[in-house]
Amino acid sequence: MDPVIQLLRDLVAIDSVNPSLVPGGTGEAVIAERIATALRVAGLDVQVTEVATGRPNVVGVLEGRAPGRTLMLCGHMDTVGVEGMTAPFDPVERYGRLYGRGAQDMKSGLAAMIDAAARLAADGGLETGRLVVAAVVDEEFASLGADALVTEHTADGAIVTEPTDLEVATGHKGFEWVEVETHGRPAHGSRPDEGRDAILHMGRVLARLEAINGGLMTGPGHPLLGTASLHASTICGGRELSVYPDRCRLRFERRTLMGESSDVGLMELQTVLAELGREDAEFEASVRQLLSRPPYEIPDDHPVCRALVRVLQRSGREAAPIGMSFWTDAAILAQAGTPAVLFGPRGAGLHGREEFVEIDSVLTCRDVLADLARDFC
Repeated sequence: MDPVIQLLRDLVAIDSVNPSLVPGGTGEAVIAERIATALRVAGLDVQVTEVATGRPNVVGVLEGRAPGRTLMLCGHMDTVGVEGMTAPFDPVERYGRLYGRGAQDMKSGLAAMIDAAARLAADGGLETGRLVVAAVVDEEFASLGADALVTEHTADGAIVTEPTDLEVATGHKGFEWVEVETHGRPAHGSRPDEGRDAILHMGRVLARLEAINGGLMTGPGHPLLGTASLHASTICGGRELSVYPDRCRLRFERRTLMGESSDVGLMELQTVLAELGREDAEFEASVRQLLSRPPYEIPDDHPVCRALVRVLQRSGREAAPIGMSFWTDAAILAQAGTPAVLFGPRGAGLHGREEFVEIDSVLTCRDVLADLARDFC
């Protein structure tokens, strides 16, 4: 078995569900230890830094023999939850695919970049420059790991090995999380004159949000990323069947494009609430932003993009730039001065009940990353 696939199997077999997403989630401590060991065995200088309790980043550095450019390879160790999956941490191979939670997102990318560094080290290292291999925590929630990483490490260019189907992704959407709460008045269900239904009032909010989303989906979009969008994520409210609900809480996500403000979803919702308040003096609600992360785009003529395209073209692969609908840590790296492009293996089932990566694409990704490091550094 190729070492990169064995490493991938080991990583998938480790539960690294993000505890900020899933209460009681295991977190990244165990997988970080496995990655640190792999990097040390490969001969890299390894630093393990706790970002939050029991949640460490791992950074390995391979120094070249002469000065040159620095390339960073970056991926996240955490995964979303496993509800509805059978044997999520049992890496199973079928029909050229490896199945399991995180196989696509993004333990295959992690394995590819770690083994690329190991191959470079085994082949005598880098003639020039420097390779930084960073495995970070918490990308699936608030990116605590990437925020911590950029305070200590920068590079001339980076590859974030999220799954891109072996294509060069030069941009991705941003997102904003917003919470709105409608306020009712509790009363016995038989006394409508005394009660005010917070859940029905939230229905009015949902109708307006649906209209906003319809406008976004039919409006002008980005040539690579498409249109902005929003969706209702979670909702809760009410206490008993015979009681008018005094509160209803909705959380929604707004996916954003370049040129939109970091609080665009909040402002859209504030406009909705003002309109509803004017229409009904009994309507009452409050809203707050939970988190916002920016969209990202790198020029396709940036040196790290050109270097990646050259490597792919030498192997006869297409290298036209694409955009990704999901958000990644590339935006955080770039804000801190490390321009990043996305490139990773091919698979399916992102955050789904059946997740897999195509094994051949992991081997290809590993080889491309090793060649890129030689060329770029």
